Amino acid sequence: MTQTQTQLEREGARRAVRAPWRAGFLRGGIELRHLLRNPKEMSGHLGNVVVALVVAGLVGDDVPGTRTPMAHLVLAGFAAYLMFQIGLISLPQTLVTEREEGALLRLRATPGGIPAYLVAKCLLVVVTTAATLAVLLGLAALLVDGPLPQGPGGWVTLLWVSTLGLLAVVPLGAAIGAVLPNPREALALIMLPTMALLFTSGAVFPLTSLPVPVQQVASVFPLKWMAQGLRSALLPDSARTAEAAGSWELPTVALVLTAWAVLGFLLAVPLLRRAARRESGSRLSARHRKAEQSGALPA
Repeated sequence: MTQTQTQLEREGARRAVRAPWRAGFLRGGIELRHLLRNPKEMSGHLGNVVVALVVAGLVGDDVPGTRTPMAHLVLAGFAAYLMFQIGLISLPQTLVTEREEGALLRLRATPGGIPAYLVAKCLLVVVTTAATLAVLLGLAALLVDGPLPQGPGGWVTLLWVSTLGLLAVVPLGAAIGAVLPNPREALALIMLPTMALLFTSGAVFPLTSLPVPVQQVASVFPLKWMAQGLRSALLPDSARTAEAAGSWELPTVALVLTAWAVLGFLLAVPLLRRAARRESGSRLSARHRKAEQSGALPA
């Protein structure tokens, strides 16, 4: 093999790697423009912000053992839950709906289609989450004297915790979306577990007020560590005394979120490819006929 042939093969391999990323960013940009033009979807994200602000406005007193307002803890927890919800509720629902509409069937015939699809969804979730967090923290600071990061260190912590948190839940949400049966059952199957985690992960009230076994179960899942990391960025350092370990445990936050991110990526791509392989024109037509018979689609 000549040196020229080797160089051509290497360049071809580099282009093959870059192509899904490029296609994914282009697709993600299109989906973002669609989101901005869809008032219904936008109102859903803004509705979550309103709920968080209302709850924070109604909460009084301080976090037990500290001078930190309980409203600040609630806002930090809701910020974590918004990331968690977008990745593990909104994204799986979107994936199941698009699978029912034949998106995976089309991706199966497209070289690099599955990786590009994941890149597009990651871009959509990252931008949506960043905008939602910015609106939540900005309005909270203006309306209910909400918390903001203190100094450059707080902003850096907010950035890396948010990044790792998204990496932990977006691939996992894609994996869940690949195995859920249909859009009508998706919400019922994932809403109850995620709501349970909201109330057992210390997102809306101190984790130390829960029984120790509940704390141990919650510590397995990423929401607990996302909320704890965001509290370290948004709350004063004195508030760490209310944590179960008496500290922010930021190395553990990074380790757990990284582990979930790796697990999610290891699951998401093969499960999406498996779902795409199982798709066929006959399966898609059968689902549409069933939906028409049930009244979910117009005949």
